[in-house]
Amino acid sequence: MAEHIAVLANPFAGKGRGRRVADEAISHLRGRGADVRVYAGETPAATRALAEAALGGAPRVLVVVGGDGTLAGVLDLVCAGPIPVVLVPAGTGNDLARALSLPRDDARAAAELALSGVPRAIDVGVIGTPAGTRLFLTIAALGFDAKVSDRTNRLRWPHGALRYYLALLVELVRLRPMDFTVVADGAPPERAPGTLIAVGSTSSYGGGMPVCAGAVPDDGLLDVVQVATLSRMRLLRLFPLLLAGRHLDRPEVRHRRVRSVSVSAPGLVAYADGERIGEEECTVSLRPAALTLMVPKEGHD
Repeated sequence: MAEHIAVLANPFAGKGRGRRVADEAISHLRGRGADVRVYAGETPAATRALAEAALGGAPRVLVVVGGDGTLAGVLDLVCAGPIPVVLVPAGTGNDLARALSLPRDDARAAAELALSGVPRAIDVGVIGTPAGTRLFLTIAALGFDAKVSDRTNRLRWPHGALRYYLALLVELVRLRPMDFTVVADGAPPERAPGTLIAVGSTSSYGGGMPVCAGAVPDDGLLDVVQVATLSRMRLLRLFPLLLAGRHLDRPEVRHRRVRSVSVSAPGLVAYADGERIGEEECTVSLRPAALTLMVPKEGHD
């Protein structure tokens, strides 16, 4: 079988931006002489079925056009095999692309990685709740930040990071502390009342908010950031530092690196990669070096 490149596209990613980005990526690859086979799904179920078909054809590389959620939806499939992935960002937040220094506003440059990129194996998160177990790519949000994600998904305006920031302000008005219980790396349970807990293998969520600043996607460790119980005004004062990634040395913030962590709390909602995963309790761990992506050589170095 001749070598080919499979393109899995979500035309509705990024409020319809996915269609245009996919057309640009496909045009570039064909212009470079590549044999391209296109699989475009209009629903998560269709995208998943098409991913199975694309991988079954044994392409040299699988190009995924969409957001973090598009790739997360087929993560178990691509982690199970030897075919590397190229991510052409077309989502709202594109935080995985940001973590890996992928081109976020140039579909042709991102698609070019299928031909000239270098492989990088990154860790994949695993989050288990009473509802089941899911793989994720960036950050699991627990507490206030999960409620912000919930609100973000319900808003229809504005677009991009501004939508996340508006959701944050809305939830700030509704702020209530949470009674977390945390177990890190099998240590005794620790009661830790607070505002939020973020657990990630990359640094940002919400389109660039570096809550887990300094997280490395291939170090085999999860970054856990806990924010203590805060008033609305104190959280509002912390917000500019959070946007700049300068919050980790604040006395109300605890940061550590672990291999696994369990969190429970009354009313807990767990989000990962912007999707609601479960409630009440969760356990987060890693599959080290589980996913191989093609990245720019300079970013890999």
